[in-house]
Amino acid sequence: MRLRLLAVAAAALVFATPAHAGAPTVSARAYLVVDPATGEVLAQRHAWARVPIASITKLMTVIVALDHAKWKDVVRVRADAARVGESTINLRAGERITVGDLVKAALIQSANDAADALADHVGAGDTAAFVGMMNAKASELGLARTHFSRPDGLDAHAHYSSALDVTRLAETAMRDPRIRAAVRERTDSISGGRTLHTWNDLLGVFHGLYGVKTGHTGKAGWCEVAAVRRNGVTLYTTVLGSPTRSQRNSDLAALLRWGVSRYRPAWVVQPQRVYLRAGVGYGKQPVSIVPAHGAVQAVRVDRPLVERVFAPAALKLPVVRGERVGEVRVFSGKRLVARRALVAQRSVARPGLGGRIGFYAGRTVKHIGSWFS
Repeated sequence: MRLRLLAVAAAALVFATPAHAGAPTVSARAYLVVDPATGEVLAQRHAWARVPIASITKLMTVIVALDHAKWKDVVRVRADAARVGESTINLRAGERITVGDLVKAALIQSANDAADALADHVGAGDTAAFVGMMNAKASELGLARTHFSRPDGLDAHAHYSSALDVTRLAETAMRDPRIRAAVRERTDSISGGRTLHTWNDLLGVFHGLYGVKTGHTGKAGWCEVAAVRRNGVTLYTTVLGSPTRSQRNSDLAALLRWGVSRYRPAWVVQPQRVYLRAGVGYGKQPVSIVPAHGAVQAVRVDRPLVERVFAPAALKLPVVRGERVGEVRVFSGKRLVARRALVAQRSVARPGLGGRIGFYAGRTVKHIGSWFS
């Protein structure tokens, strides 16, 4: 099979959108913008630095709790969990409440008492044992620059993570539909007549944002890891250590806007586009080769795409309409963006014996005639 290679400039596939400026300047101590589908880092600063992460910790607390307890299990609140301060839902010692309600409280309202009650329940009253389970899970997930000392995220010695690890942690958490459903809620109601309110100020405000978790302590500053889907792409953005709540929101929104602006949905394989015309012989018109199906993908506006077309220059008769004869592959750098089968646009029958004899006879006469011209 003969190979035909077509290299097409990005303008032909991505609406000729001009490249955008670099990432915005933000005040966060560390940040990361990443495309989880490809692992591509769009922008980062100190993304590997070990820093406090405050209540983003609760993502790991909930993951571990749900690994070892059922959603409808009933938890008896211990006195140590009821005593923890700062953000709480005012749990009472001896109160009974489900794991599911505690998970919602820990994720939506970032309740420290809810996180500690989950740790007590799963750790059988031994918080240190539960923290050990958190660190074991971090190791299992490959979070090499993460270590936990508390289940609630309050400032403590040797309690840290990084923007890179936080992003991976959030991606893992969002694979659980129960967590995914909780973190997209601005308010919710749980037992005891409690109404939960989120600390995520951009939720319901920034178009396409659907989680994930905020955090704040004196040492950590104002932090958030966010997931957004817009322009056909999902991005995760983490900001750690913004000086104020409003600055965290501003930093995060600026990075999110910039990140999604790097992408546009586009026909990377255009339906009915003729990628080549293959000869069929016997004096018949060439057959147009087109994709069996088109493909729309979110593509970078500042990065060229290259098409590679694999198909023969000539087809053997008969040709049947819709018959697969090759393939088109579209690449962004080394990454395969899309691949689609190429098919014959029309059928061509093989001539019968008389037709073949007539074709060859005519060609012979033409060649003889050329000798005398």
